[in-house]
Amino acid sequence: MKKIKGISRDTLRFILEVSRSSYPNEFAGLLQAEDGIITEVLILPGTEAGESSALLRLYMMPNISTVGSVHSHPGGIIKPSSADLQMFGKTGNYHIIVGYPYDLQSWTCFNAEGEERELQIIDDQTSE
Repeated sequence: MKKIKGISRDTLRFILEVSRSSYPNEFAGLLQAEDGIITEVLILPGTEAGESSALLRLYMMPNISTVGSVHSHPGGIIKPSSADLQMFGKTGNYHIIVGYPYDLQSWTCFNAEGEERELQIIDDQTSE
């Protein structure tokens, strides 16, 4: 299992923006990391999103490793549902749920069992 140091601020901003633009539907994707930092969101083909759920077609996942998942809860309640917990166990150990109003204070990271876990926001390094 990969040790994750945190999530890139730009990646978190992307997640919040795509969740905001998907509202009132849910958004869902998978998380990938590079050098211990979550930097990518993979959106699987065939993902279905509605106002009360988003369905990831995990069988469409290419042969890559993921560290977890991300999805939005348009109602603003940032707690995993029983369906979320079933999916968490299949895709890694870092699961982000974002809720309305989709700002830097409206997200939480959970482990595969649905327990809150700390995930540091890491400022992106700019090359000179």
